Amino acid sequence: MKKFVVVLAAGKGTRMKSKLYKVLHKVCGKTMVEHVVDAASGVDPEKIVTVVGTGAEDVEKVLAGKSKFAFQEKQLGTGHAVLTTKDILGNEDGATLVVTGDTPLFTTETFKNLFEYHAEKGYAATVLTAEAPNPFGYGRIIRDDQGNVLRIVEQKDGNPEELKIKEINTGVFCFNNKELFEALSHVTNNNSQGEYYLTDVLEILRNEGKRVGAYKMPDFSESLGVNDRIALAQATKIMQKRINENHMRDGVSFIDPDTAYIDAGVEIGNDTVIEGNVVIKGKTKIGSGSLITNGSRIIDSLIGDNVTVTSSTIEESEMDDNTDIGPNSHLRPKSVIRSGAHIGNFVEIKKAEIGVDSKVGHLTYVGDATLGKDINVGCGTIFSNYDGVQKFHTNVGDHSFIGAGSTLIAPINVADHAFIAADTTVTQDVGKYQMAIGRGRQVNKDNYWQKLPLSQDKDWQ
Repeated sequence: MKKFVVVLAAGKGTRMKSKLYKVLHKVCGKTMVEHVVDAASGVDPEKIVTVVGTGAEDVEKVLAGKSKFAFQEKQLGTGHAVLTTKDILGNEDGATLVVTGDTPLFTTETFKNLFEYHAEKGYAATVLTAEAPNPFGYGRIIRDDQGNVLRIVEQKDGNPEELKIKEINTGVFCFNNKELFEALSHVTNNNSQGEYYLTDVLEILRNEGKRVGAYKMPDFSESLGVNDRIALAQATKIMQKRINENHMRDGVSFIDPDTAYIDAGVEIGNDTVIEGNVVIKGKTKIGSGSLITNGSRIIDSLIGDNVTVTSSTIEESEMDDNTDIGPNSHLRPKSVIRSGAHIGNFVEIKKAEIGVDSKVGHLTYVGDATLGKDINVGCGTIFSNYDGVQKFHTNVGDHSFIGAGSTLIAPINVADHAFIAADTTVTQDVGKYQMAIGRGRQVNKDNYWQKLPLSQDKDWQ
């Protein structure tokens, strides 16, 4: 059986009160519509078609290469939205899944089970349902004795007995494709909203003597649709829990999983420990046996094995195996920390490479520089890389020593085994085995204290 998927993503989402198109709001680092399309891709469909409207170009950019697109110029209902895909899907044999782009929690497993159940039972249409703890506001599923779906009763239309039913419509359907488009041609907008409803297809199929069924999924939380910021936060919390539990099953330890925020797609090796109030985002990969402590934030970075990140921020950078950073340090984009290197507290590194076993202890800025191996950078050192117009590079050779409080004014080259004395301003290259000293000579003035007015104050005597 060929499979097809239609993702409905044309609604603007006014309740979000946002300039951003609704399905492009993110849940754990991915847009909602990406979550839906990625889950649907797992069933190996022949085609995925996303129905777009307002903000079409932005959605198409996000889903480029993952989906075809149909344009719904006016939002005239779910039935009308599916009908816009007729030119792409109308003549296909197979089954079509219809899902909305604002339901980011559905899994590939649920979609697979729905397709398999639909084919096994031989239904013309199958509704994806769930048991709701509190079904208020949802459409209820009314079945006959054989389990066939007779109708879907909305909250406002149900009688007391019907409203006791807890099986609800999730808004996801599986149809025999050609029968879907044939039925859509008979859907009318004779209702209070003046819209063409996809659910009307179910009644049309039943009136033609075809069977309509329902597959009840076990996890109600998957069905959460996001229409406002409250639901967005709820979806994020559920997804966060799902992501963290998957990592824990793979051997990652979380001290407080409720406060660890890990984006979808982040990779973490076994025996790594994640403390509370940690944020790991984007395309980050973390190796095995590492420790990420409270308050750390890592974005689009590569972290090796046995790395310790202590309450620090790392952006678009790399830390090789057996390195450490922090507390309260910052790797800005394009920084590379080589194996065995140590980055201490209150250090900022930007577009720089720190070589093997080198140490940048504390209160230091390293920008636009390449440091070799086994270098010691003293406290309060500044790599001065910007003259107000251009940025320049500094190179420091292996086994060099940079004294505390030094300023290296780029462009400059410091050779292997060079020394820079504390409090030196370096404006010229330093050769191998040389020591650079560039500071004012100390002069001690005798009896200076007696010249001060304070010396006459009895409290100072």
